[in-house]
Amino acid sequence: MSAIKPAVNAVKARRKFLTGATAAGAGVATLGFPMVSNAQTVNFRFQSTWPAKDIFHEYALDYANKVNSMSGGRLKIDVLPSGSVVGAFNLLDAVSSGTLDGGHGVLAYWYGKSPALALWGSGPAFGMDPNMLIAWHQYGGGKQLLEKIYANLKMDVVSYVYGPMPTQPLGWFKKPITKSEDFKGLKFRTVGLSIEIFNALGASVQALPGADIVPAMDRGVLDAAEFNNASSDRTLGFADVSKVCMLQSFHQSAEQFEILFNKKKFDALPAELRAIIGVATEAASAEMSWKAVDRYSADFVKLQTEDKVRFYQTPKSILEDQLKAWDVIIAKKSAENADFKTVLESQREFARRAGRWQNFTNVDYKMAYDHYFAPKKS
Repeated sequence: MSAIKPAVNAVKARRKFLTGATAAGAGVATLGFPMVSNAQTVNFRFQSTWPAKDIFHEYALDYANKVNSMSGGRLKIDVLPSGSVVGAFNLLDAVSSGTLDGGHGVLAYWYGKSPALALWGSGPAFGMDPNMLIAWHQYGGGKQLLEKIYANLKMDVVSYVYGPMPTQPLGWFKKPITKSEDFKGLKFRTVGLSIEIFNALGASVQALPGADIVPAMDRGVLDAAEFNNASSDRTLGFADVSKVCMLQSFHQSAEQFEILFNKKKFDALPAELRAIIGVATEAASAEMSWKAVDRYSADFVKLQTEDKVRFYQTPKSILEDQLKAWDVIIAKKSAENADFKTVLESQREFARRAGRWQNFTNVDYKMAYDHYFAPKKS
């Protein structure tokens, strides 16, 4: 018995030492590494403003997949197509009220709330391209201005602007547009402040969601329309109702997408999940840009070779008339709306610097393209 007792005491002492060491080690780990939440999966119900077959809805799914993967399944975003819960133009209200946890759309769709919101996409943006406009948003004060506008509108949302879109076509027509007068009386579809540009050219404009455009053209409710890009336009069936597409326009030459979250739902997330949402947005923005180059260029060829669409460049005189119309519109809106004037002046000052830098810095890519691919003169 006497031989066993010391051994037992030694075991107890060793256990006590190990317990203390483990606790001390845990204390060191707590000090040395950030705490990571291990809460159960949070499900967010999202809706896009796009038909399920549109590449824009694919972009929304791409974004959700990034968040779902990066969060290790702790945050799961389920994306529904336009109209599943609310109409495309009602998405902002639905996210703000909590009917939806989030969504994917464009700021021009909220033009009815405040004309200033359309400046994140409509118009020539003082010569900035889409990526430069996002640079203004991120680093030139745009983000803070947008947050202020949403707060004044009592929109309980968190907004991420991302995904620069290439210059959008002038539109799809029954015959080529050769001068601004050709718009007079034309029943035309566009959105945002672009409505006022085409109204100034003489068109009778309707704002319709993407899925409704081609059926309206087919029924004769519209004579012509614009939407966005070769892939979307081909998928939505524009080539079935028109064989003429005019490229290049200032009505939406620098637009981007917007990802929205209900602010209460967003703020309730752990810090690391909120960080993942932000990083995933930037990653999705880059991926979308690269995918767009590949898909749009491929569908541009298919529209010509398979669908027999004829593409024309918009005459310079029409582009000049768009700029003149825009000058009148922004002067009027600035006088009527303080937010509009503030956003516009912020963009102007950023564009004055950034645009000058870009125009002096970038080489003429078309010169190199023509050198290699343009037909050689005999």
